[in-house]
Amino acid sequence: MLRIAFASTDRQHVDLHFGSADSLVLFDVQPGRADLVGVGQFVKAEQVGEQGRRGLAGGTQDKVLAKLDFVQDCAAVYAASIGASSIRRLMAAGIQPVIVDAGHEIGDLLNEVSLALALGGLAWVERARRRAAAPSPAADGDSRRLMTAADFKD
Repeated sequence: MLRIAFASTDRQHVDLHFGSADSLVLFDVQPGRADLVGVGQFVKAEQVGEQGRRGLAGGTQDKVLAKLDFVQDCAAVYAASIGASSIRRLMAAGIQPVIVDAGHEIGDLLNEVSLALALGGLAWVERARRRAAAPSPAADGDSRRLMTAADFKD
């Protein structure tokens, strides 16, 4: 199973730029099935100089941080456009940025990922599947087997 995000205004089509998206839709995808698991709504931010954005509170903020936090468990983000800085940040987080034509149907993209999970064909899906299957090492390198209820059975 892979979690995928889509930058969409109507939950049907990819039609937003990732950085300025006011909504992202999340689906869990597996072979033959896709389940809507969440919709993130974001405050519209206006440009303030080259580096900053101003939200409703009037403070300068990084408009992408909330979106990166929302998609942190995703394997990929589909958007009509993604800026170079956001592409670098997504990839550093292990999330594949995917740019598609504005208006592309989310259902078609979900089918494509579902088929790739079943049959292969998309390199980023294969990489994401390998990452998901790899055991995660302990943060400090110390891993221990703990007792379970099965250890106490006669």
